[in-house]
Amino acid sequence: MQRVRVSSQQVPVQKLGDSQMTLSPKFKLASIQSRLLDPFMESELSLRGDPLIPGLPDDIALTCLLRLPVASHPATRAVCRRWYQLFCNKERFFTKRNEMGFRDPWLFVFSFHKCTGKIQWHVLDLTNLSWHTIPQMPCIDKVCPHGLRCVSFPSTGSLFVCGGIVFDADCPLNAVMKFEIKKNHWTVMKKMITARSFFASGVINGKIYVAGGNSTDLFELNSGEVMDPKNGTWQPIANMQTNMAAYDTAVLDGKLLVTEGWFWPFYVVPRGQIYDPKTDNWENMADGLREGWTGSSVVIYGHLFVVTEHERTKLKVYDMNLDTWKPVEGPPLPDKICKPFSVNCFDSFIYVVGRNLHVAVGRILVLNGNSKSSGFLVEWEVVEAPDGFGNLTPSSAQILFG
Repeated sequence: MQRVRVSSQQVPVQKLGDSQMTLSPKFKLASIQSRLLDPFMESELSLRGDPLIPGLPDDIALTCLLRLPVASHPATRAVCRRWYQLFCNKERFFTKRNEMGFRDPWLFVFSFHKCTGKIQWHVLDLTNLSWHTIPQMPCIDKVCPHGLRCVSFPSTGSLFVCGGIVFDADCPLNAVMKFEIKKNHWTVMKKMITARSFFASGVINGKIYVAGGNSTDLFELNSGEVMDPKNGTWQPIANMQTNMAAYDTAVLDGKLLVTEGWFWPFYVVPRGQIYDPKTDNWENMADGLREGWTGSSVVIYGHLFVVTEHERTKLKVYDMNLDTWKPVEGPPLPDKICKPFSVNCFDSFIYVVGRNLHVAVGRILVLNGNSKSSGFLVEWEVVEAPDGFGNLTPSSAQILFG
């Protein structure tokens, strides 16, 4: 990952070897770097007695070095050969972190430029609050970002991007791409059975489920499918009870909840369906749940929360027993966070990414100490994005650990 400089001008991040230097004909920079990255050299330097940090055992020194922010890696590579080996290879660095039990959250934001339509990923280090980029996603340039669907496996540090539709063309896609944080690399996976856009997606018991969406001529689909990332193969599931595209999706109590959302002028009540993978069966959503689902959702403490888009941008929570929605105590979403939103969560925190990629971090507190029967309170803080993000609009937000 490369750090995004906080300025309106894009200045390339210098890599080791980019500076102006003169080399003897006997030495080639590529061969020097290749030698430094040789995994056998790490063992050789260790056996020779070269410490990672003088005066500290290597295991303790490694625990310290693995805590350094990614933004500091370019500078730390120049300290010594062993530091260069550790910080110059992202796969080695994050593999070591995983082995040592590090579990820091990263917010991956899929966005597009409102003028050019260019799609790109930006990553917020939620520990050090610094922004980074990842390699360009291997997909068609003129893809509609809102038609894609993204799902993640936070504990393994991987995310998947599925489907979509080409701008200015009635051409849905069935492509699937996978990004792994420890490799800092994209992989093209096996395609979905059906090309679709604006569809439901979610992860249940380690498997990716997709359903509904739009096909050609904006024809709404009722088909669904499931993929096990271990083998990458898609299999059909039961058809939905009606053809519909999806505005928002949530996974609650091991079931996939799908809503088509409200549309102006709000004459028609939105449809909603629920899929149970245990029975491979769809059922209609309760009236109160689908009628009150007026924004983007997350699941925290086993409850469905929604950041509303029509009610002063307040946060509300669904009461399954009463089939009704209740307001969450606390202030509305900060004014700095403007629609459209992308929402995700981690532990008791909700992350709302608004236009220009400003991020509101909400801490959900349980009132009276009982999440099953009590109400909730939210406290907001804002992480402002760099000025260079001024024309970016979020389309999806995913949490990964690395």
